[in-house]
This record gives sequence, C-alpha cells and structure tokens, in this order.
Amino acid sequence: MRQLNEFPRLSLGLFPTPVHRLEKLSRLLGVELWIKRDDLTGLGLGGNKVRKLEFLLAEAKAQGAEVVFTTGGAQSNHAMLTAAAANRLGMKAILILKKRGVTACVGNQLLERLMGTEVRFLDTDDYADIYDEMDRLGQSLGLPYYKIPCGGSNALGSLGYVACAGELSEQKPRFDHIVCAEGSGGTMAGLALGAKLFLPGTKVHGMMVDTDPFDEITPRLMREAAELLGEKVDITSDDYDLRDMCGPGYAIPSAEGNAAVRLMAEREGIFLDPVYTGKAFAGLIAMAQEGAFRPDERVLFVHTGGAGGLFALDMEEN
Repeated sequence: MRQLNEFPRLSLGLFPTPVHRLEKLSRLLGVELWIKRDDLTGLGLGGNKVRKLEFLLAEAKAQGAEVVFTTGGAQSNHAMLTAAAANRLGMKAILILKKRGVTACVGNQLLERLMGTEVRFLDTDDYADIYDEMDRLGQSLGLPYYKIPCGGSNALGSLGYVACAGELSEQKPRFDHIVCAEGSGGTMAGLALGAKLFLPGTKVHGMMVDTDPFDEITPRLMREAAELLGEKVDITSDDYDLRDMCGPGYAIPSAEGNAAVRLMAEREGIFLDPVYTGKAFAGLIAMAQEGAFRPDERVLFVHTGGAGGLFALDMEEN
C-alpha cells in the first residue's frame, strides 16, 4: 500500500481536529454521541474541504498552476475555501458557479468579496458547461491553470478523508458508527475507504443532501482512491450506509434539518448549517429514534462546517 505521506500535500489546516462527547444530546437521544470538529480546520470559517485541498492544491502547485478554477452552487463552502487557500498560496482563484440559489452579497458570497475573489455565474444545470468554460477562460488568460471539481470530490481529494480516518484511529475512543453529510461524495467515500483501512468494525453512514446517484458515486470514488493508494480492496454496499436527507431539494432548508440546527445550538452551543450538517444531523437523530444504534455503541458525528450558509438562507419559514 502506498502511504498517504508519499503524496504531495500542503499544510493548510490545523490537525488533528478535536473529538469530544456531546453530553446533553447523548442523554436526550439515548446514545453515546461524539462529534469530530472539522468545522475547526483553521482556514476561512473551517470545514471539510480543507483536507481535500491539501492534496488537490499540492498537485496544482506541482504542475506549476498559477490559476485555480473550481465550481459549485452560489453559496458553495468548497468554492469559498478554495479561494481562501489560493490566496494563502499566492495563486489566483476564479470561481465559476451555478447561477442557482442565493447570489446576493451574503454568506459565502460576502466572504469571497472580502477576499477579492473573482466570481462568475453561469446559468446552467450541467457542470460540463462549467468545466468547458474553465478551459475557455483559462486558455484566454494564457496562464497555467488547474481545475478542481465540484466539492473537490475526485479520487485525490477523497484522500483527505482517508487521512481523516487514519487520524481518528489515533484518537480516542473507538467508534462503532460515523455519520457525515454527503453532498458531492468525496468526504463520505474517503471516510468509508479509510474505515476499511484503519477502523475495522466501524460503519460509515452518509446522509445524502443532494439528489445525485450516490449509490454509484460513493463506491466509484472509493475504488479510485484505493487505486491511487495501490490498495486492492473489495468495495460492496456492506461497507457503508446511505440515507436520503435531501428534503425539498439541494440547498433548500428542510424542517427536520432546521430543527436539528436549533437543537445542536440550544443543547451544545455548536452551530450547524441548513444545507449540509443540519440535514445530516437530522438523519442521525432519526436513526437514533429508530433504534439503529445499540446503547453500548459509540456514534461519531463529523461536523463538516458550512457556517456561511447560516447567514445566507432564510430558516424561519421551516
């Protein structure tokens, strides 16, 4: 197996991120519940994308890129963090975002303006159009450029969360279940593969907050990341669990997700967001209520960040 430290990797985050028990919510839900604070990764407002960007931008640097393109929705956490990382590294970030959702200067759009980031909107539902636009614009600039896919979710980016599983293997205690949001696939795939490699007996549950075919995306990214590592593993549906928590649609708050955001804030003083972590934690609550976790099992919720969304979306209607 090729070791993770053999891959070019930049130091962009503050790791390891802390793990601690959620005392009040453990009592309320009747499970031993812990949280992994990947909202405290140290770049921008923090979040899971920092782990992916350490690998992706290392490759960009190695290829001599001066311009970094990426994409996502109008309030993409990944896009904002890519811009923050590029600024730190002295690279130019250009964000070509779908003209969908809240495009006003609030939330992550405000943060991008503060960073002086070039943001362009494309009126399309097809990311292929956006990647074509990246090539067109990159060629017109005449500078070496690097394209990062939506969410940083390719095999290389997924290694960030394989590494996170390795990090968890060195932290205490051991967990029987790990729950995370799944919005583009890389975080979930990395954790699921990492669990196979470093956390035997741990089941990873992905809470799907978009309508993409994650039953296909998750195993594909797991296989591709394993190939990068030179690891021969059999990937089956028994290696992970997926649950639909999209609700009314991607980036549209749900009543269950908003209730979970409020519950975490009221009981533990931790802020989730209405697009990703709120819906994911709502899924964990539902699983606990359904008896999916035994009283003697430990459950870890991975807080993947997304604070910018709290200041862009209206939650009062739900």
